[in-house]
Amino acid sequence: MTDGRIRIGTSGWSYKSWRGPFYPQALRQKDWLSHYAGRFPTAEINASFYRVPSPAAVAAWREATPPDFVFAWKASRFITQAKKLRDPEAPLARTFAPMVELGLKRGPTLFQLPPSLHLDLPRLENFLARLPAGRHTVEFRHRSWYAEKTFTTLADHGVALCLSDHADGPAPWLATADFLYLRGHGPSGRYFGSYPDAALDLWAEHIRGWSADSRDVYAYFDNDIEAAAPGDAARLCARLAL
Repeated sequence: MTDGRIRIGTSGWSYKSWRGPFYPQALRQKDWLSHYAGRFPTAEINASFYRVPSPAAVAAWREATPPDFVFAWKASRFITQAKKLRDPEAPLARTFAPMVELGLKRGPTLFQLPPSLHLDLPRLENFLARLPAGRHTVEFRHRSWYAEKTFTTLADHGVALCLSDHADGPAPWLATADFLYLRGHGPSGRYFGSYPDAALDLWAEHIRGWSADSRDVYAYFDNDIEAAAPGDAARLCARLAL
């Protein structure tokens, strides 16, 4: 049995507060992604949540990174926050179109639901049935979703439950697909602060187990305030000898 591939990085990479703690002071901002990609094998694109990027922008991200680099990316908030998964066909087509430019570097798509969207299995089922081929993960921000029927629905479609620790609705550590997708929002679940050693030890223990079970693992730190995210990503990589 072959171990699953483990990829660890951060949610986004273009934060001014990272200049100094992570990026050299003299490094031009346009070179930040290349510098980042020299440290981590993956990144989660957050900008695509707020605005669908141009094909040229996506191609530039592809060209700035090594051949084996992988981008996870967050789908448009129009799909998840405005439409709340209703009538997804046209919005899905628009948000996926420029991502073709990533080529083989395109990784999982993240759908981050708002805390105002409570458990609605028919709506979820209708949405999942319309997703294009590929790896997808759903991050729930309301606790009502964490029910066996939700997990079964995700598993039926091969979609991963996003293992998020966001304060609005932290997820159980549960696999529903052939890959795992983790998002760390900080020890308080609110984007700031570095994780204590014990928390990262637990992350590493789970990740080793999933990888040994031949599941790929993607883990992203979103505690971007004061550059905690790249520091924690590096600490987790060290624990896993990556």
